[in-house]
Amino acid sequence: MKSEIIIRQKQARVLRAFRKIHRTTGAILFLFFFFVAITGLTLGWKKHTGGLILPKSYNGTSTNLKDWLPLDSLHKIACKVLHDSVSKDLSPELERIDVRKDKGMVKFVFIDHYWGIQLDGATGKLLHIERRRSDFIENLHDGSILDYYFETSYEQIKLVYTSIMGTALLTFTVTGFWLWIGPKRMRRKTQGRKRNK
Repeated sequence: MKSEIIIRQKQARVLRAFRKIHRTTGAILFLFFFFVAITGLTLGWKKHTGGLILPKSYNGTSTNLKDWLPLDSLHKIACKVLHDSVSKDLSPELERIDVRKDKGMVKFVFIDHYWGIQLDGATGKLLHIERRRSDFIENLHDGSILDYYFETSYEQIKLVYTSIMGTALLTFTVTGFWLWIGPKRMRRKTQGRKRNK
């Protein structure tokens, strides 16, 4: 009987410790969890916002790469469009070039701002100037926006941020599960002992 009381006391101590860890982690990281939840939800719906978050991809005139202009010519056109139509002050440095052969379109995404230019691969005609809100939201979601502003070299802030958030989520999962299952196990053992008497 005495050993059962000691076991129950230990289980109660473990539950109290888990409850404290769960509560403290939630209180400290509340704002971060809020941002991760809102940005994650937004990113999940980005393709269903009618081009508001994720820009629509437009179609060019030819899907045959033989008909296309060289990429360096298309790049020059995209930089000219960026400076003439958006701002002369924006950097033309590229983050990536998306070649959409199936749409006959090439997209130039710039690294220092959230603008993209879609051109017809065959004619070089402007198809769309896009504001890349989805990239901004993604950078908020994973913390890399701070690496961008502080100009870090290897995304150190993103690495620390995602490590903290991942560990916190794992801690929440484990402590939350134990807070749910722990009392049930204690009740079951108590009821079992009463039946055995």
